[in-house]
Amino acid sequence: MDVLLNEEEQMLQNAAREFLVGECPPSLARAMEKDDLGYPPELWGQMARLGWLGLALPERYGGQGLPLSYLGIILEEIGRAIAPVPFHSTMVPALTIALDGNDEQRSDILPRVCQGDLVMTWALTEVDPRFLPETIHMEAVPEGDSFVLTGTKMFVDNFGASGVCLVACRTAPASPDNQGISLLLVDPASPGISHIPLTTLAKDKQSQVTFDHVRVPKTNMVGELNQGWPLAEEMIDRATLLLCAQMIGATRKDAEMAIEYAKNRVAFGRPIGSFQAIQHLCADMTLWVDGAQLLTYEALWKMDQGMPARIEISQAKSFCNEKCEAVVRSSQVIHGGIGFMMEFDLHLWFRRVTSWTMRLGTSFEHRARIAEALLDQPGRVRLGMPLVPTP
Repeated sequence: MDVLLNEEEQMLQNAAREFLVGECPPSLARAMEKDDLGYPPELWGQMARLGWLGLALPERYGGQGLPLSYLGIILEEIGRAIAPVPFHSTMVPALTIALDGNDEQRSDILPRVCQGDLVMTWALTEVDPRFLPETIHMEAVPEGDSFVLTGTKMFVDNFGASGVCLVACRTAPASPDNQGISLLLVDPASPGISHIPLTTLAKDKQSQVTFDHVRVPKTNMVGELNQGWPLAEEMIDRATLLLCAQMIGATRKDAEMAIEYAKNRVAFGRPIGSFQAIQHLCADMTLWVDGAQLLTYEALWKMDQGMPARIEISQAKSFCNEKCEAVVRSSQVIHGGIGFMMEFDLHLWFRRVTSWTMRLGTSFEHRARIAEALLDQPGRVRLGMPLVPTP
């Protein structure tokens, strides 16, 4: 594989960076932290007109049908600019609909996503944050031509701005044939749904969402009854890898800010970048970001080729969790106290990268999945699986 960008990919990256530099200054991220909606609809509409929202969606529904690596490039630039848009939360369920939804669901949802008329989100995590089928307790009870949903989901991205939410729920107890999990498309405005905004380190829009006897038509099911867990695992893997791309973009920008600061900040009569300790920090930061990028794009390439990529995804996320965090912390060290001042822009990147390292699997969980694969135990390679089998 060749992880270097080809000419077309480089043109996309350059165009995306130029656009976001002009349209998404740090002041916009600050403003959206205080905004109830959490994103500027004008910027979202511009992204739709540029074709970003349909980049990896099928052409027959208004997309371009390009590989996931192209979507990774866009998310990398969105992370670099810390653009306050619901891009990740929309693309994750939209890709699941494109791959696993029926024709009616695709025809209804995907054109609206491509045109920028629909923001989406997905709800899987509950009180136990591990991504395991046994942690999903939200019940979906059949009643006539509907399911009645009762339960609570945690850390749902951009729920207040979304028009469709893809929800993982329990439609049956686990059995030898399946995990009893199904995926349902839910209208966030349905009676019985309430949400509480959560205060996060990144100051982005996440919610605790409560479903109190919410009726959802059975036709809104994605995939087959009780067969939703394999689809959810694939969705989690795509979400994890795309989040890695976003983390890399933000981390590289943070590192560049630190390196530039080291060149110009004078102490003891010379730039601090001339001191060996600072030079070593800057070199390490560059190595860590490059390593995270290589791992991420290797996994994206394998997914695009239809090859098993779960181990590569966990390698990328576990590495990003530790090394991206190390980069932004080193950047704070180089900047000193000024980096922690609210008026200084650096902390905008620090808070987001740190927050993203804690989402979609910890380093321990991803390393456990890698270890299980190395120990060659088929069927045990899943996110959240304890390393030692439980009795």
